[in-house]
Amino acid sequence: MDLVYHLLFQILPLSTPKGKALECVKLAIDVGYRHFDGALVYFNEHEVGQAIREKIADGSVRREDIFYCGKLWNTFHPPELVRPALERTLKALKLDYVDLYIVELPMAFKPGMEFYPKDENGKYIYHQTDLCATWEALEACKDAGLVRSLGVSNFNHRQLELLLNKPGLKHKPVSNQVECHPYFTQPKLLEYCRQNDIVIVGYCPIGSSRDASWVNVTSPPLLEDKLLVSIGKKYNKSSAQVALRFNVQRGVVVIPKSFSPERITHNFQIFDFSLTEEEMKGIEDLNKNIRFVELLMWSDHPEYPFHDEF
Repeated sequence: MDLVYHLLFQILPLSTPKGKALECVKLAIDVGYRHFDGALVYFNEHEVGQAIREKIADGSVRREDIFYCGKLWNTFHPPELVRPALERTLKALKLDYVDLYIVELPMAFKPGMEFYPKDENGKYIYHQTDLCATWEALEACKDAGLVRSLGVSNFNHRQLELLLNKPGLKHKPVSNQVECHPYFTQPKLLEYCRQNDIVIVGYCPIGSSRDASWVNVTSPPLLEDKLLVSIGKKYNKSSAQVALRFNVQRGVVVIPKSFSPERITHNFQIFDFSLTEEEMKGIEDLNKNIRFVELLMWSDHPEYPFHDEF
């Protein structure tokens, strides 16, 4: 895989004003990003698609230069809802296909108009779905040419094995998008995925925002780590750039998110230096098995993935 594809631009909503995603994706393409991570549930795929089409139209890129990853949300796990969900993404993007389509979480929610269905007591309403049946519906989408590759996100090794051992498996997952950074290096899952030719795509590669609604705010701020700061000074880089380089150098695709033009450019400037073996080992030793994103509000779901060791 080309190194440029090891750095992916993640487009999250974050209550951004209208037109912000459009502006940032166009800038990201100009900077050099080619791999974009989006989702129907981010509510901005129409802007992302417009940005991609405009940059194709002005000759900056070709469609085959762009790698777009979309996601199947929890309310669309029943097999009959999988293709309609993907088609909604394609309609919003105004593209004929996506390059990668992944199951965003192994936890199914009650199908319907609400993406986060709750009962009268405010409790999330779950839905029992066979992950293998969902996967078969995704395989049919690939066979129909709507998606080039299939993957998953936030799957533990047991859930991956469920798919890999599925009778009649036609298309194996090519990637697993999970939290991965120097404080949560995922060594066992990374090794398992390597053995099965599954690429790890790491979200929160430079830590996360301190939004208590979905982030463990008791976790220490990654970018203030003394070792990362020290190594950064050696190379005239920031601690964020060192953290990104660390994962890229170990074969993990990283997806930093930002709507700041300066940070979008800054996060891309990691291909002009390399970490030594000693520095890589030192950063690996920072692992504290700390998740920033625990999703504890769904920890009672039968398929909650983080109860398992890896």
